[in-house]
Amino acid sequence: MAQAFDAIVVGCGSVGVPSAYYLARKGLKVLALDRRSAVGQGENKAAIGGVRATHSDPAKILICRESLREFSTWKETHGVDIDWKPGGYCFPVYGEETEGVLKGILPLQKSYGLNIDWVDTDAIADLVPGIEREGLRGGTFSPEDGQVSPLKAAVAFERAAMELGAEFRFNEPVVAYLRDGDSITGVRTAKGEYSAPHVVLAAGADAGRHSEMLGLNIPVEPDSHEAGITMPVKEFLKPLIVDLRPGPEGKTANFYFGQVADGAIIFCYTPKELFKGDNRESLSEFLPVLARRMVSLIPRMRHLLVRRVWRGCYPMTPDGVPIVDNVGSVPGLTLAVGMCGQGFMMGPGTGMNVAELVTEGRSLLPPEVQVSLRFGRDYTGKKEALK
Repeated sequence: MAQAFDAIVVGCGSVGVPSAYYLARKGLKVLALDRRSAVGQGENKAAIGGVRATHSDPAKILICRESLREFSTWKETHGVDIDWKPGGYCFPVYGEETEGVLKGILPLQKSYGLNIDWVDTDAIADLVPGIEREGLRGGTFSPEDGQVSPLKAAVAFERAAMELGAEFRFNEPVVAYLRDGDSITGVRTAKGEYSAPHVVLAAGADAGRHSEMLGLNIPVEPDSHEAGITMPVKEFLKPLIVDLRPGPEGKTANFYFGQVADGAIIFCYTPKELFKGDNRESLSEFLPVLARRMVSLIPRMRHLLVRRVWRGCYPMTPDGVPIVDNVGSVPGLTLAVGMCGQGFMMGPGTGMNVAELVTEGRSLLPPEVQVSLRFGRDYTGKKEALK
């Protein structure tokens, strides 16, 4: 006979573990499952740890505001250090078109409560010591954003969930979903069956592979991105930096980096041509391309010693916006998938909404905002101006 729970979360990563925690906080008996050996062993451990609410999509803004509240107060509330580092996000600008885009979305960002402003060239130079001044027009700065250790956060949320009675089981891939007519009634893994009236799919880059088992088309496809980290140096950089210039080598759309709590510089870039699939083999071109980008922005960084590089997957939807929704055609199923490379920063805020969707049947977001996260939306819509 299948062991019974109130809710089952499939996936123990950036979104699944916070979802399990907030469901348990609602008083539900929760089971969280993962095919890997521990929490945060998928894309979570590939994240660089930046957390910002400075988006152009209202749903992402509101979700990430909640994430920031949780991350920034976690040590105070739970007594556990997750390496929260305040310092904000800075978008330096060198082009007129980029300036117009960032200034154009400021009213929307402020209307949703973001503390963000356009600052002048001197202010950017103070925020980013050693930045290339030639052509610098200013930029945006949001001081309440910051950084967190993805692995420490995953373990912290797991332990907090377990304290509330949630169970975590690993090395158990889901092989089937149990049904009663259209309704979900549980899951079957390689080790047994578990019943529950609510199942949350939060499987990151694996989400699309559950389509056939669920009889749904879940439009999530992984593409791989590379990141790296240097040896520690004395702290000189407080905010995370996002350089929106297209790379001169024609391979990168933007790149972003920050100095973590121990002094290391962690970095990543967005390639112009996406690498579809889940290949995690590092590319020989990554470090030379990234190094040129970084040194062109802050010449003093030419002295940094790179410690290692790695690859992870962005679970992409066609329109670049996540899916966080109850599936009407499959009662009992909640999707929290397609985070498009922002699953870590959206994790706690998404988990709060998952708990509300499961227990109350509605999102914490206003209806006019939640609509952009619907499963049944038109995925050919305009993509977010500021991803």
